[in-house]
Amino acid sequence: MEQIEISLRQDTVDNLQAFSELLGKDINMMLEEALRHYFEEEQKKLIEKGIEEDASMTNLDYDEFWEGVEL
Repeated sequence: MEQIEISLRQDTVDNLQAFSELLGKDINMMLEEALRHYFEEEQKKLIEKGIEEDASMTNLDYDEFWEGVEL
């Protein structure tokens, strides 16, 4: 497993310690939960972006797109 060096600002560390005490949760568990939530949200954004990009791409020109449509 690759080692990653992580640095946190002091106010983040203070919040982790305070919430750990308030919630009775292990700091590592809180970080895992926060990162899991972050990854889920970012994945949703990437999927939505991909859908938007796919929808904006078409190989039909204007006339081909509207051919046969009666208004």
